[in-house]
Amino acid sequence: MRDLKRQKKAPNKVRQNRRKKQKKTLNLRKILHRSLRVGVAVFSGALIIVGGFVAGQLLIASDLFRIDQVNVQGGERLNHRQIVALSDIQTGMNTFNLDLELIGRKIEGNPWVREARVQRIFPRQAEIQIRERKPVAIINLGYLYYLDDHGEVFKVLDADDQLDFPIITGFDYQKIERRDRQYAGDLKSIVELLADLRQRGKFKLSQISEIHRETSGSFALFTVNGAVKVKLGRDNFTEKLDRLERIYTQLQPRLPILDYIDLNVNEKVIVRIERSAKAARG
Repeated sequence: MRDLKRQKKAPNKVRQNRRKKQKKTLNLRKILHRSLRVGVAVFSGALIIVGGFVAGQLLIASDLFRIDQVNVQGGERLNHRQIVALSDIQTGMNTFNLDLELIGRKIEGNPWVREARVQRIFPRQAEIQIRERKPVAIINLGYLYYLDDHGEVFKVLDADDQLDFPIITGFDYQKIERRDRQYAGDLKSIVELLADLRQRGKFKLSQISEIHRETSGSFALFTVNGAVKVKLGRDNFTEKLDRLERIYTQLQPRLPILDYIDLNVNEKVIVRIERSAKAARG
Protein backbone atom coordinates (compact mmCIF):
# COMPACT_ATOMS: atom_id res chain seq x y z
CA MET A 1 0.00 0.00 0.00
CA ARG A 2 1.17 3.28 -0.71
CA ASP A 3 0.86 5.83 2.02
CA LEU A 4 -0.69 8.75 0.64
CA LYS A 5 0.16 11.88 2.58
CA ARG A 6 -2.45 14.36 2.54
CA GLN A 7 -1.01 17.66 1.90
CA LYS A 8 -2.45 20.18 4.11
CA LYS A 9 -3.44 23.28 2.40
CA ALA A 10 -2.04 26.37 3.89
CA PRO A 11 -4.77 28.45 5.20
CA ASN A 12 -5.54 31.45 3.20
CA LYS A 13 -4.31 34.58 4.88
CA VAL A 14 -7.13 36.86 5.28
CA ARG A 15 -6.07 40.36 4.62
CA GLN A 16 -7.15 42.65 7.28
CA ASN A 17 -9.22 45.44 6.05
CA ARG A 18 -7.39 48.59 7.10
CA ARG A 19 -9.33 51.72 7.31
CA LYS A 20 -7.46 54.31 5.51
CA LYS A 21 -7.26 57.62 7.35
CA GLN A 22 -8.21 60.46 5.30
CA LYS A 23 -5.92 63.46 5.60
CA LYS A 24 -7.69 66.52 6.83
CA THR A 25 -7.22 69.51 4.73
CA LEU A 26 -5.96 72.62 6.61
CA ASN A 27 -8.56 75.27 7.11
CA LEU A 28 -6.38 78.27 6.37
CA ARG A 29 -9.22 80.67 6.77
CA LYS A 30 -9.90 79.48 10.31
CA ILE A 31 -6.18 79.64 11.24
CA LEU A 32 -5.85 83.12 9.86
CA HIS A 33 -8.95 84.24 11.69
CA ARG A 34 -7.67 82.85 14.99
CA SER A 35 -4.20 84.35 14.51
CA LEU A 36 -5.78 87.67 13.70
CA ARG A 37 -7.81 87.60 16.91
CA VAL A 38 -4.71 86.74 19.00
CA GLY A 39 -2.71 89.46 17.32
CA VAL A 40 -5.43 92.04 17.91
CA ALA A 41 -5.69 91.02 21.60
CA VAL A 42 -1.90 91.25 22.11
CA PHE A 43 -1.70 94.58 20.34
CA SER A 44 -4.64 95.95 22.32
CA GLY A 45 -3.07 94.80 25.61
CA ALA A 46 0.25 96.41 24.72
CA LEU A 47 -1.54 99.57 23.68
CA ILE A 48 -3.41 99.70 26.99
CA ILE A 49 -0.20 99.19 28.98
CA VAL A 50 1.71 101.83 27.04
CA GLY A 51 -1.23 104.19 27.13
CA GLY A 52 -1.65 103.68 30.87
CA PHE A 53 2.05 104.30 31.45
CA VAL A 54 2.04 107.48 29.39
CA ALA A 55 -1.14 108.69 31.07
CA GLY A 56 0.34 107.93 34.49
CA GLN A 57 3.52 109.85 33.69
CA LEU A 58 1.52 112.81 32.46
CA LEU A 59 -0.64 112.70 35.60
CA ILE A 60 2.40 112.49 37.88
CA ALA A 61 4.06 115.41 36.10
CA SER A 62 0.93 117.53 36.32
CA ASP A 63 0.35 120.29 38.87
CA LEU A 64 -2.02 118.02 40.77
CA PHE A 65 0.90 116.49 42.75
CA ARG A 66 2.99 119.59 43.39
CA ILE A 67 3.60 120.32 47.09
CA ASP A 68 1.82 123.42 48.36
CA GLN A 69 1.88 122.72 52.13
CA VAL A 70 4.32 121.13 54.61
CA ASN A 71 2.90 120.22 58.03
CA VAL A 72 5.21 119.83 61.05
CA GLN A 73 4.45 118.02 64.31
CA GLY A 74 6.55 117.71 67.45
CA GLY A 75 8.79 120.74 67.23
CA GLU A 76 9.43 122.73 70.43
CA ARG A 77 13.06 123.81 70.37
CA LEU A 78 12.92 124.05 66.57
CA ASN A 79 10.10 126.00 64.95
CA HIS A 80 8.18 125.18 61.79
CA ARG A 81 10.38 127.31 59.54
CA GLN A 82 13.61 125.75 60.83
CA ILE A 83 12.36 122.19 60.39
CA VAL A 84 11.12 122.81 56.84
CA ALA A 85 14.47 124.43 56.01
CA LEU A 86 16.28 121.31 57.29
CA SER A 87 14.10 119.11 55.07
CA ASP A 88 14.85 121.03 51.82
CA ILE A 89 11.21 120.50 50.79
CA GLN A 90 10.14 123.45 48.68
CA THR A 91 6.75 124.57 47.47
CA GLY A 92 6.13 123.37 43.91
CA MET A 93 8.17 120.17 44.20
CA ASN A 94 6.54 117.04 42.84
CA THR A 95 5.50 114.78 45.70
CA PHE A 96 6.81 111.68 43.87
CA ASN A 97 10.29 113.21 43.67
CA LEU A 98 10.63 113.33 47.46
CA ASP A 99 13.13 110.86 48.94
CA LEU A 100 11.44 110.47 52.32
CA GLU A 101 14.27 108.50 53.96
CA LEU A 102 16.92 110.99 52.83
CA ILE A 103 14.83 113.94 54.05
CA GLY A 104 14.45 112.27 57.45
CA ARG A 105 18.24 111.84 57.73
CA LYS A 106 18.78 115.48 56.84
CA ILE A 107 16.47 116.61 59.63
CA GLU A 108 18.12 114.22 62.10
CA GLY A 109 21.41 115.93 61.31
CA ASN A 110 20.31 118.69 63.68
CA PRO A 111 21.54 117.84 67.22
CA TRP A 112 18.16 118.65 68.78
CA VAL A 113 16.34 116.04 66.65
CA ARG A 114 16.32 112.47 67.94
CA GLU A 115 14.05 111.06 65.24
CA ALA A 116 12.33 112.40 62.12
CA ARG A 117 9.58 110.76 60.07
CA VAL A 118 8.41 112.14 56.72
CA GLN A 119 5.35 111.06 54.74
CA ARG A 120 3.30 112.15 51.75
CA ILE A 121 -0.30 113.28 52.16
CA PHE A 122 -1.85 113.09 48.71
CA PRO A 123 -2.24 114.94 46.61
CA ARG A 124 -0.34 118.14 47.57
CA GLN A 125 0.99 117.93 51.13
CA ALA A 126 3.94 116.52 53.07
CA GLU A 127 4.09 115.90 56.81
CA ILE A 128 7.14 115.89 59.07
CA GLN A 129 6.95 114.36 62.55
CA ILE A 130 9.93 114.82 64.85
CA ARG A 131 10.96 113.78 68.35
CA GLU A 132 13.30 116.24 69.95
CA ARG A 133 15.97 115.50 72.53
CA LYS A 134 15.30 116.58 76.08
CA PRO A 135 18.38 117.82 77.99
CA VAL A 136 18.58 116.74 81.64
CA ALA A 137 22.14 117.74 82.56
CA ILE A 138 25.33 119.38 81.33
CA ILE A 139 28.44 117.20 81.10
CA ASN A 140 31.93 118.67 81.25
CA LEU A 141 34.21 116.99 78.70
CA GLY A 142 36.64 119.87 78.25
CA TYR A 143 33.75 121.64 76.54
CA LEU A 144 30.26 121.70 77.97
CA TYR A 145 27.75 119.36 76.32
CA TYR A 146 24.10 118.55 76.91
CA LEU A 147 23.14 115.08 78.14
CA ASP A 148 19.66 113.94 77.05
CA ASP A 149 17.10 111.80 78.87
CA HIS A 150 18.39 108.65 77.11
CA GLY A 151 21.89 109.10 78.50
CA GLU A 152 23.35 110.38 75.22
CA VAL A 153 25.74 113.33 74.85
CA PHE A 154 24.41 115.30 71.91
CA LYS A 155 25.31 118.99 71.69
CA VAL A 156 28.05 121.49 72.55
CA LEU A 157 26.53 124.40 74.43
CA ASP A 158 26.53 127.80 72.79
CA ALA A 159 25.72 131.28 74.04
CA ASP A 160 21.95 130.84 73.62
CA ASP A 161 21.65 127.56 75.55
CA GLN A 162 20.30 127.37 79.09
CA LEU A 163 22.70 126.58 81.95
CA ASP A 164 20.24 125.75 84.75
CA PHE A 165 21.09 122.03 84.82
CA PRO A 166 23.26 120.00 87.18
CA ILE A 167 26.86 119.53 86.02
CA ILE A 168 28.26 116.04 85.45
CA THR A 169 32.01 115.58 85.84
CA GLY A 170 34.57 112.76 85.91
CA PHE A 171 34.02 111.44 82.36
CA ASP A 172 36.60 111.29 79.56
CA TYR A 173 35.73 112.69 76.14
CA GLN A 174 37.57 110.00 74.16
CA LYS A 175 35.72 107.18 75.90
CA ILE A 176 32.43 108.98 75.29
CA GLU A 177 33.33 109.31 71.61
CA ARG A 178 34.23 105.60 71.41
CA ARG A 179 30.88 104.77 73.02
CA ASP A 180 32.54 102.93 75.89
CA ARG A 181 30.03 100.42 77.29
CA GLN A 182 30.86 101.16 80.91
CA TYR A 183 30.43 104.88 80.33
CA ALA A 184 27.14 104.32 78.50
CA GLY A 185 25.79 102.34 81.46
CA ASP A 186 27.00 104.97 83.93
CA LEU A 187 25.34 107.80 82.01
CA LYS A 188 22.04 105.92 81.97
CA SER A 189 22.38 105.38 85.72
CA ILE A 190 22.85 109.13 86.13
CA VAL A 191 19.70 109.80 84.08
CA GLU A 192 17.76 107.46 86.42
CA LEU A 193 19.28 109.22 89.44
CA LEU A 194 18.24 112.61 88.07
CA ALA A 195 14.69 111.36 87.52
CA ASP A 196 14.61 110.13 91.14
CA LEU A 197 15.83 113.49 92.48
CA ARG A 198 13.35 115.37 90.31
CA GLN A 199 10.34 113.83 92.08
CA ARG A 200 11.63 114.21 95.67
CA GLY A 201 10.30 116.77 98.12
CA LYS A 202 13.22 117.34 100.55
CA PHE A 203 16.54 116.38 99.00
CA LYS A 204 15.64 117.32 95.43
CA LEU A 205 17.28 118.13 92.13
CA SER A 206 17.31 121.90 92.63
CA GLN A 207 19.61 121.37 95.65
CA ILE A 208 22.24 119.51 93.57
CA SER A 209 24.97 121.40 91.71
CA GLU A 210 27.13 118.51 90.49
CA ILE A 211 27.19 114.75 89.96
CA HIS A 212 30.72 113.40 89.93
CA ARG A 213 32.02 110.03 88.74
CA GLU A 214 34.98 108.92 90.84
CA THR A 215 37.92 107.07 89.25
CA SER A 216 36.65 103.97 91.06
CA GLY A 217 33.33 104.27 89.21
CA SER A 218 31.34 105.35 92.27
CA PHE A 219 29.11 108.43 92.17
CA ALA A 220 28.99 111.45 94.44
CA LEU A 221 26.63 114.43 94.60
CA PHE A 222 27.58 117.97 95.57
CA THR A 223 25.01 120.24 97.16
CA VAL A 224 24.32 123.78 96.01
CA ASN A 225 24.47 125.00 99.60
CA GLY A 226 27.97 124.45 100.94
CA ALA A 227 29.15 122.12 98.12
CA VAL A 228 28.89 119.15 100.50
CA LYS A 229 29.92 115.82 98.99
CA VAL A 230 27.25 113.10 99.26
CA LYS A 231 28.80 109.66 98.63
CA LEU A 232 26.37 107.41 96.77
CA GLY A 233 28.39 104.45 95.54
CA ARG A 234 27.16 102.70 92.38
CA ASP A 235 23.76 101.24 93.22
CA ASN A 236 20.62 101.34 95.37
CA PHE A 237 20.30 105.10 94.88
CA THR A 238 16.61 105.23 95.82
CA GLU A 239 17.06 103.44 99.13
CA LYS A 240 20.08 105.59 100.03
CA LEU A 241 18.33 108.85 99.19
CA ASP A 242 15.26 107.77 101.18
CA ARG A 243 17.54 107.31 104.17
CA LEU A 244 19.08 110.77 103.68
CA GLU A 245 15.68 112.46 103.33
CA ARG A 246 14.60 111.20 106.74
CA ILE A 247 17.21 113.40 108.43
CA TYR A 248 17.89 116.01 105.77
CA THR A 249 15.72 118.68 107.41
CA GLN A 250 18.04 118.55 110.45
CA LEU A 251 21.20 118.47 108.31
CA GLN A 252 20.27 121.33 105.99
CA PRO A 253 21.19 124.24 108.35
CA ARG A 254 24.57 122.61 109.02
CA LEU A 255 25.60 122.06 105.40
CA PRO A 256 28.21 124.90 105.37
CA ILE A 257 30.23 123.11 108.09
CA LEU A 258 29.87 119.55 106.83
CA ASP A 259 32.76 117.81 105.09
CA TYR A 260 30.76 114.97 103.52
CA ILE A 261 27.74 112.71 103.89
CA ASP A 262 28.32 109.00 103.28
CA LEU A 263 25.34 106.80 102.35
CA ASN A 264 27.28 103.62 101.60
CA VAL A 265 26.85 102.00 105.02
CA ASN A 266 23.66 99.94 105.29
CA GLU A 267 20.84 101.62 107.22
CA LYS A 268 23.07 104.52 108.26
CA VAL A 269 23.93 108.06 107.27
CA ILE A 270 27.50 108.94 108.17
CA VAL A 271 28.17 112.65 108.48
CA ARG A 272 31.64 114.13 108.80
CA ILE A 273 31.49 117.55 110.42
CA GLU A 274 35.20 118.38 110.55
CA ARG A 275 35.85 121.04 107.97
CA SER A 276 38.43 123.79 107.70
CA ALA A 277 37.27 127.34 108.10
CA LYS A 278 38.45 128.13 104.58
CA ALA A 279 36.43 125.26 103.09
CA ALA A 280 33.38 126.29 105.09
CA ARG A 281 33.56 129.83 103.74
CA GLY A 282 33.97 128.48 100.18
